[in-house]
Amino acid sequence: MNNAGNDATDQGWDEPWYRLRTDRFEASFLPGAGEDLDTVCNVDVEVRLATDGSRWSATVFTLAEVERLMKRWSQTGEWLGGRYFWCSDGLIVRDPGIGNMTQVLTGLLDAGDFTQVLQRLDDE
Repeated sequence: MNNAGNDATDQGWDEPWYRLRTDRFEASFLPGAGEDLDTVCNVDVEVRLATDGSRWSATVFTLAEVERLMKRWSQTGEWLGGRYFWCSDGLIVRDPGIGNMTQVLTGLLDAGDFTQVLQRLDDE
């Protein structure tokens, strides 16, 4: 069972999203079909803050996933043969899993860095 962070008050599938709610935000992760939530290493997330309803996004990668991608690109020739990695809304974390990623999001809020790291989405 996935323990997606000790602040989670509600969590579960809302296909294709895995949604997690804390008292500070709701995070909607988009893992691959059948992907183990404890080993997710490359995932898009949208976060809605409880304080003002603003929406933020990131693509979260683990260090190991970035290394895997760069090695693959060195063989395929993509991204200058894997010589660089870039993603406009990328957030690199050390450890895999939705729980760890949720803890990082909470830590970013605690540190006051959340709005510098994630990309704000325009409300329609």
